[in-house]
Amino acid sequence: MADRERRGMLIKNTGTESVTVVMDTRTIDIGAGEETFITPEEVRDDALREALQVRTISIVRPATKQEDLTLREQLGAEE
Repeated sequence: MADRERRGMLIKNTGTESVTVVMDTRTIDIGAGEETFITPEEVRDDALREALQVRTISIVRPATKQEDLTLREQLGAEE
């Protein structure tokens, strides 16, 4: 079976208060109703999965290849 190409995701805070998710790679703060992208590696992060389980955030859709590339470039520039 061929390896799937993993992509990041667009996630949204569906609550009425800000949410902070402390992942292994970075910490994201998402205001109420705001959206942000996460990398394919972050999709599998335990802290993010916990936030998804308790529905403080939800996945909106997979990132496009271009959005994935842009996010990786932005995160690379921050290091």
